[in-house]
Formats: sequence, C-alpha cells, structure tokens
Amino acid sequence: MTLLRSLLVLPLLLSLAVQAAPAPDQQAVASAHPTATEAGHRILDQGGNAFDAAIAVAATLAVVEPYGSGIGGGGFFLLREASETGPRYQFLDARETAPQAANRDMYLDQENDRQLQRVINGPLAAGIPGLPAALVHLAERYGQLTLEQSLAPAIAAAEQGFAPGPSYRQLAGFRLKAMQQDAETARIFLQDNDIPAADALIRQPELAATLRALASQGHAGFYSGPVAEQLIAGVQAAGGIWQQTDLDSYRVIERQPVRFTSRGFEVISAPLPSAGGITLAGILQGLDHLPTATPGSVQWTHNLVELMRRTYRDRALLLGDSDFVSVPTERLLSPAHARQLAAGIDPERATPSLELGEPKGIQEGTNTTHFSLIDRQGNAVAATLSVNLPFGAAFTVPGTGVLLNNEMDDFAADPDGSNSYGLAGSEANAIAPGKRPLSSMTPTMLENADQLAVLGTPGGSRIISMVMLGTLQAMDGRPVQEWVSRPRFHHQYLPDHIQVEDNTFTVEQQKALEAMGHSIKPVGRDYGDMQALLWDKRRNEISAASDPRGEGEASVCCSLPVTP
Repeated sequence: MTLLRSLLVLPLLLSLAVQAAPAPDQQAVASAHPTATEAGHRILDQGGNAFDAAIAVAATLAVVEPYGSGIGGGGFFLLREASETGPRYQFLDARETAPQAANRDMYLDQENDRQLQRVINGPLAAGIPGLPAALVHLAERYGQLTLEQSLAPAIAAAEQGFAPGPSYRQLAGFRLKAMQQDAETARIFLQDNDIPAADALIRQPELAATLRALASQGHAGFYSGPVAEQLIAGVQAAGGIWQQTDLDSYRVIERQPVRFTSRGFEVISAPLPSAGGITLAGILQGLDHLPTATPGSVQWTHNLVELMRRTYRDRALLLGDSDFVSVPTERLLSPAHARQLAAGIDPERATPSLELGEPKGIQEGTNTTHFSLIDRQGNAVAATLSVNLPFGAAFTVPGTGVLLNNEMDDFAADPDGSNSYGLAGSEANAIAPGKRPLSSMTPTMLENADQLAVLGTPGGSRIISMVMLGTLQAMDGRPVQEWVSRPRFHHQYLPDHIQVEDNTFTVEQQKALEAMGHSIKPVGRDYGDMQALLWDKRRNEISAASDPRGEGEASVCCSLPVTP
C-alpha cells in the first residue's frame, strides 16, 4: 500500500465507526463574548442550523470584539455536516489576500530596512478582507435561514452599542497611539481620543449600514457597488493600494481539512495556508512514537517541547500558501515523518535549536478570536477569525465602519533580511499579489465512535501548542473545562526557550527541565482564550466551556428569549 493511500484509508476506517452516532438533540455555543454566544443561540432557536449560527456569532464578534476580529479581516471555518452515512468535513479558507499591486519588497526602504509602521498601521498594512465573503458563502451553501436573518443580531449590536469590557480597554491602551492617528478609528472606538470608560457605549451605525448591504445584496453588497467604492476611495486616499480588481477577485476557497489518526481519534484540522494541521500532525503522531510518559511529568513535557521545536522549524522553513509555493504536504503529514522527528529526540537532553540547521523565525500577530458550536442535528463549526494585531491596522474606512486588518504583517515582509528576533525570513511566505499569508489559526475537531471534541483559540504562533494541549486533554478523557483552563507552555523553535504561564511547572519540574538544557521564560497568565465543546455520544450529552482567562460565555441547550 502506498503512503498516500494509507493516509487516506486510515481516516476512512475510523470514520466508519462513527456513522451510526445519534443526533445530540442539544445545542451549544462557546464564544469569546456573551453577546455573540447569545446571538448564536437565538439563531438556532429560530430554526437555523450550526452554519446559520456561525454567521451570527462571527458577525457579532466583529461588532463587539473589534480588537480580535472584524468585517475588515478574515479567518478559517472548519465545518462538520451531519448525515445518515456519517459526518462530512469541509474547511472554508477566508484568509485575507495580498492586493494585486503588492510586491515582495513593498515594505523595504532604499537601504532595504523593513519599515515596521507601514506593515502594521494604516491601509497599506491591510489585506483584502475575507470574512464578508465567508458569511455569504455559509448562508448560500450551508445555511437554512436567509443571510438577513442570520446577520440581524450583529446589526442590532452595531446600532444599539455595547460597553467596552476589560479586554477592550486593555488592548485599546496597547494600540492607543495608532488609533489616535486615524480620526475615524478614534471617533468610533475611543472616547474623547482616549481609552473608553467602562460605562461608555460603543455604537457603530456605519458598520450596521455595511452589514445591511451585505445582508440584502450578498457578496455584491461588500465587494462591489457603493460599499466597495467607499472602501477603495478611502484606502487610496490614505496611501493604500487596493483596487476594485482586488475586491472583484476575492473568493472563499473550500479546502479539504488535514485528517490523521492518533490515540484512537481522527483529528480534523486546518490545512494550508494554516500551519496548524500540519504542525499538529507532527507533534501528535510524533508523540505516538516516543515512550509513554505520564501527562504533566518532566519527561512528557520534554517530549512535547522537542516535538514542537522540530515541527515549528518545519513551519518556518517550508510552509506558505500552497496555491503559490510547493510544500511537501504529504511527507509532512505522514507517520513516517513524525517517526523521523521523534527519532532525533534525546530523552535526556534538550536539542539547541541552532543545532537543527539554518535559523528561521516566526512573526505573527496574536489578536484573534475563536468560537465553537453544535446544533441539535450534530452539525458543528469551529471558527478562528482575526485582524492580526489588536484593532488591526487601526484604520477605519470613512463611511463604512470597516476597521481594516493588518495581516500583511503575517507575510515574511523581508524574506532575505530579519524579523523582530533578528532571524532570517522565509521565502515560502514572501508577499505576492493574491497570495494568502501563512497563519497559525487552528480550528480543530477530533472524533471517534464515543465523542466529538470541537476547540480552538486565539494566540498567534502559540495557537497550535494550545490546541495541541487541549487535544491531549480531550484524548485523555478530561472534562472540557480542563481543556480551556489548564496552564500552558509553548516552544516555537526560535527564540529557543519554553514560554510558560504562571504555575505551569513546580519548582522541582522547572529545575529538572533546566538541568536537561531547556531555557524557561515566564509569560504571566494572559495566554489564549480557548472556546471548546464536547459531545459525549455514549450519554448523548454536550458540555461546553469558555476560557477563564477571557470574557466569553459557553452555554448548552439554552432557549434564550427571542426579542423582536
């Protein structure tokens, strides 16, 4: 049997075991904001399915969590369609694209120094948004309700306003100077040109009007017509390079998700241009080829760190938009590659990253959002959305309410030079017209005959390691609340240290890891915002949890009152 055939057959064999699973007869929504969770339940109570609810949750998060996602950004949706013959999985790639006028060296000055501000602040930093197209795609291909119905909660939230929570106020402080530099962003998202008070009301009538145009006209309501004209004029007037041809050519791409087996589960995750699924496959399958160690022990941690070190090196060296560059995806997903990664691990010594070869670093924004949901038929969605840095490019197109992303920063803006760590960039992720930047967003599901787990989180390059730790918790049969709340650690090849939350390791464990050669860097306790759910098929019960680090809400089987 060939390697490719074996990779295809294993998921097929495992999927046969879940064909007869009953519908859950419950619904659950876990998102990073209570208003968005309520919106999802409202749509489900109105007769919508999981995909209609995903529209409502994503659009509402774009309104009430502008620091994490938005109509001016993009993201990934992992879909599970329930059917009598077994679940079908699909992946919607709504990642932003580089404008047609973009080029490999557009952020370098005459001395070939990377101009950081141009790739972070203002419209030149923005890729072409994908989220509006994704919402239309979900409604037309997968939903049961009209787009107008599913967008109604978000439109109401934009018109009525919301109070900024602690995360909003903290991240507005982080981006305050950039937000103050754009009059429209300051007018909408600040109060008297400063961080809004906790009792302020953030209203977005222009965004409500843009959402209404999208609701009534679909794709054309955003990517052509009056909204598109305002977007192009506003971007170009402020020094950006968008053209109407960029909006005309934007499309959501349906891709086959990454699928592999580990520890009795099929893992279904994000394909390129996300690095998530490939990296997860290397870590989890690699762990299967190492001696068993007690979860949480020093040896277990060492094994995971060494696998992260190696798979993140693969990410930095090899991964990019596979529509533009050749990526050895089949090899990287194979058990043989995972076995090779595991074989190079010394069980008693940390491998210095530079011993593995040419240094490549990762630079990626950390502000993102995630939600997980399931309906009473067993349809499920895991979606991770982003505008890159908090409040994206800190530029709002006048008249539209659309706060733009700064996802161009996720490209290797200087492939031949250095990133913020002083390390070489990656040619595979260099800027090219129409290309999608590499991402770590990793919406993930794992399933067998007994359970379905749905999870994901924001966190930039640390997303993959957080999802990996949550996945291992699920595989060990731990309650869903433990997936989202457990202390976390991370290694991404370079810089060569383990990033750890407070209280992750005991003093003795830290000393033991350091004795093995690991360097440990504390990062406090503000690390991710996981949203997860578990369908226990044996009991036909659903449980859901929202990360205690954030302000989200997870609820199961809630019949919320429907307001007019």
